[in-house]
Amino acid sequence: MPELPEVETTVRGLAAVLAGDRLVRVAVHRPDLRRPFPVDLVQAMTGARIDTLGRRAKYGLLHTDRAQTMVFHLGMSGRWRIDPGEIGKHDHLVLETARGHVLALNDARRFGSVDLVDSALLDAWPSFAVLGPEPLGPGLTVAHLARAFESRIAAIKLLLLDQRIVAGLGNIYVCEALHRAHIDPAKPAGAVSRAALTRLVPEIRNVLTEAIEAGGSTLRDYARPDGELGYFAKDWRVYGREGEPCACGGTVQRMVQGGRSTFFCRRCQK
Repeated sequence: MPELPEVETTVRGLAAVLAGDRLVRVAVHRPDLRRPFPVDLVQAMTGARIDTLGRRAKYGLLHTDRAQTMVFHLGMSGRWRIDPGEIGKHDHLVLETARGHVLALNDARRFGSVDLVDSALLDAWPSFAVLGPEPLGPGLTVAHLARAFESRIAAIKLLLLDQRIVAGLGNIYVCEALHRAHIDPAKPAGAVSRAALTRLVPEIRNVLTEAIEAGGSTLRDYARPDGELGYFAKDWRVYGREGEPCACGGTVQRMVQGGRSTFFCRRCQK
């Protein structure tokens, strides 16, 4: 599933061709993805100007001059294609701009979603109202994590994946951040010291920032809107590296937590 860096990379790629432009044609090629397209999507977006683009957690935001925001989620395999040579069977939503660009939302597995929300009510939109702070924003602090983890016996890795605690963190980058901060992913969150959390917060920011700069990580069908693949995967220190040596001299191991693979080094993560 595309994670925060992949979504951020996607939004930046879309902004390069969409920001300030007007949509002259909007076409929906099927009734639904994970859930139905908004019934008024075509009418609301046709003729609208895309003022700015943004991201909240793993959602992309297209803010229009009609005080509405189109919110998209890429699901498992979704991606935007910019100026494709032809429209394919999995290009389920197509936007055409006044400057002549074509943007196609391609989603073979159809686990993504598109919603239309009043811009003034975005924070109260049910999918956003429950989210924790952005990991790259000022809300993610040692104090915030300490409060969220207090007396919790669940593993720290599982709580970091809880979008109510931190919005947008996914499996890959939690594994990488915990490794960089030398924290055992199975350790009860309430038992993690404040010193360890002080190491963790900047490492979360570092790994996400580096991944965004590298264009995201390539997993299965993910690619940037320009068609290029993300290259952060080559910099993974533990994720997907079971049995390989860790930089500390230990060996990367794998275990399953909450139905997801966790990669870690028992030697340097305590």
